[in-house]
Amino acid sequence: MDLKLANKKVLVLASSKGIGREIANKYAEEGASVIITGRTEDTLKRTAADIANQTGSEVTPFVTDVSQKEDIDRLFTFVKEHFGVLDVLVSNAGGPPVIDFETSEETDWYDAFELTLMSSVRAFKTALPLMKKNGQGRIIYIASTSIKQPISELLLSNIFRSGVQALCKSLAADYAKDDILINIVGPGKIDTDRLRGLDQKNAAQNEIALEEWQKNVQQSIPIGRYGTPEEFAEAAVFLGSYRNTYITGQTLLIDGGLVQAY
Repeated sequence: MDLKLANKKVLVLASSKGIGREIANKYAEEGASVIITGRTEDTLKRTAADIANQTGSEVTPFVTDVSQKEDIDRLFTFVKEHFGVLDVLVSNAGGPPVIDFETSEETDWYDAFELTLMSSVRAFKTALPLMKKNGQGRIIYIASTSIKQPISELLLSNIFRSGVQALCKSLAADYAKDDILINIVGPGKIDTDRLRGLDQKNAAQNEIALEEWQKNVQQSIPIGRYGTPEEFAEAAVFLGSYRNTYITGQTLLIDGGLVQAY
């Protein structure tokens, strides 16, 4: 299926590895020009080179810490200079850390607020005027299944990602008339470095072998296994493409059937 992304200008935040990288790769496969971001310059440059070599598309790295307003400002100045327009924004950020509510510090909450909520607020505020000027746009927010069903050890994610979901739902109604479609995609148990780290932590806390913990978790998923970043990207990029012409303000969980909530 042609996703109508050839020659489109795409920005994918937090895309040097994991889900973000696979989404950037999928856009590049479809013929889009892509700016990718990450905090570590060497990793980011390697990722950009790898995707460009594999796809033949233009992939440009730009070092960015999405939790920092100054970095978001610099990034969008570059987007305007390099692209002139913006057709697609994928708002993504690394997950906030695991905390214990009773022992958490206020700085934990403020840091998660900047990383998870304000990174999207700032990106949207700059991207939307560019898209309005362009006469069209697509925005995808990479959330988590925690926006539908809280995850006990991910308190900060439960709270702040739900805030971004509410923001997206509100903006989707406001900007639909401008042909700017905004959707939320929530990964379940996708095989990434973050999931492996959480598995190791949970296995240690429960004093069982990592393999046993992972087996138990996968048995709780109706499909019976972890998802792959590639599988996640296939679905996410359709919503963030110009083949999608009538879906906006929606939340799609890509979780193998894990979440039981409607």
